[in-house]
Amino acid sequence: MNFKKLTALALAACFLLTACGSKSQEKNAGAKSDQKNLKEVQFVLDWTPNTNHTGVYVADALGYYAEEGLKLNIVQPPEDGAEALVASGKADFGVSFQDVLAATFSNDNPLPITAICAIINHNTSGILSAKDKNITRPKDMEGHNYATWDNPIEQAIIKNVIQKDGGNPNKVEFIPSTATDAVSAIQSKIDTVWVYYAWDGLAAQVKNVPHNYFSFIDINPVFDYYSPVIISNNQLLKEDPETVKAFLRATVKGYQYAMENPEKAAEILCKANPELDKDLVLASQKWLADQYQADSKQFGYIDQTRWDRFYQWLADENLIKKPLDKGYGFTNDFLPQ
Repeated sequence: MNFKKLTALALAACFLLTACGSKSQEKNAGAKSDQKNLKEVQFVLDWTPNTNHTGVYVADALGYYAEEGLKLNIVQPPEDGAEALVASGKADFGVSFQDVLAATFSNDNPLPITAICAIINHNTSGILSAKDKNITRPKDMEGHNYATWDNPIEQAIIKNVIQKDGGNPNKVEFIPSTATDAVSAIQSKIDTVWVYYAWDGLAAQVKNVPHNYFSFIDINPVFDYYSPVIISNNQLLKEDPETVKAFLRATVKGYQYAMENPEKAAEILCKANPELDKDLVLASQKWLADQYQADSKQFGYIDQTRWDRFYQWLADENLIKKPLDKGYGFTNDFLPQ
């Protein structure tokens, strides 16, 4: 091969490398530009990160929000809760509970927030106790104490299930206590504590603590309310529905991934929050895989009959200031169709 041909080939190679480099730079510049063009949205938790939130962490880690043109910022709740932050517009979305929302919805000036997605289809809460206390049903709480956070709705639910089971709630000692670590609580002077089975119930299993548990909805179906839910600001729902729909498309996709891949989803949650107990997260994630959607026609859907039934019970028991209109406080309109 002569010198002229070598020179020509070298020049051609340089041209190709330069062209490829330019295309690569353009692609990278485009990606950076896309990142800059993402719309930031704030998502406030209700508590420390746990498996209730996995779908959100998954959607963030796997780029589902970015695909929808969103950049998600996950923040811890202030002392007055996620509801106040979302209502003020300082957060776009947050985690709440139907029983918690009842108080503000029935006020003369309710917070401008709406539930837009159910995270878990059925209420998975109930009473946890040490096995040696032999408390296997509500009536068995007689002669024992209960760690209460002094909330009227909470206490009314406890009293109702005891009465439904033929017991006398006046024979139960209500002890004011936050009991943030339920497993430790039942190993101390606390006999019974309200827990969400997906976390504290499974924590007892993972830690090999002998225990008993019963669910509220097995005693009274009226307590099959939505706990937890994702809430949003009413102004955002009205003025920027496309952002809300984009957020929910990504979020639903994240929870669907968690349902189909609980082990991988658990890894993603733990990677984002390394302080979590990996064994507990994995056990909880596997258990919730069948609970997020359960028997609902789609993940996130809120059934009005169940929603209204619980709020009607609260009104009948004078636990809220005034009855609520049917269907008040939630919408399914922004879920993926």
